[in-house]
Amino acid sequence: MLREANLARTFVELADTLVADFDVVELLTLLTDRCVELLELDAAGIMLVSPEGGLRAMASSSEAMRILELFELQSEEGPCLDCFRTGQPVMNQHLDELNGRWPRFTAEALRAGFRSVHALPMRLRGTVIGALNLFSVEARAMRQVDVDVAQALADVATIGILQHRAAAESQVLNDQLNRALNSRVMIEQAKGMVAEREALDMQQAFSRLRTHARNHNLRLVDLAQDVIAGVVSASALDLPRGTPS
Repeated sequence: MLREANLARTFVELADTLVADFDVVELLTLLTDRCVELLELDAAGIMLVSPEGGLRAMASSSEAMRILELFELQSEEGPCLDCFRTGQPVMNQHLDELNGRWPRFTAEALRAGFRSVHALPMRLRGTVIGALNLFSVEARAMRQVDVDVAQALADVATIGILQHRAAAESQVLNDQLNRALNSRVMIEQAKGMVAEREALDMQQAFSRLRTHARNHNLRLVDLAQDVIAGVVSASALDLPRGTPS
């Protein structure tokens, strides 16, 4: 019953983010965090397609996952790319048994401590806009019920991203995705500034930004912009719950 309650809470949280001019980065970060919690995985990440057609890393449950996704894009191989290119799930890939399918990605993922990888498409009516990466430190297969849950969560996020797109107005989709990608760049810049000024690692800096944005009902990208402009100082950001003051 606890799992069902947490799943219901997750859908409510995702629905709450789908307001006018919603924060895409916060929506996708929430999705990756909840996938790790609900599916007993160790890391999750999301890539979205840019207007130019290439994939960009948009959200990760940890800094290690973000770095690995960037490596996946740089090496042009891995589960997320295959999933996006085919529009089909890539499931239960045990890295010790791949026999050269993704040689560079596999070596890097194993060094990062992961043993099995999965990827699910983010699509709506044949339009694939990205993919959800799911990684585990154990070489184990995902249960079908967990696959269904993960796909449902990815579908909710996809619908949210595409909600303002008219059926024949593909330019609207490009604009929405472009704003999301630009938001990610701004947030990464603010994250780096907070990390440097507060002597934090990148994951801690991002957690500080998210906590402050949530506590003050701010969009993450707006807070990032204020941090970059000096309107909000890094030292003024709220501490995450449980952090020593």
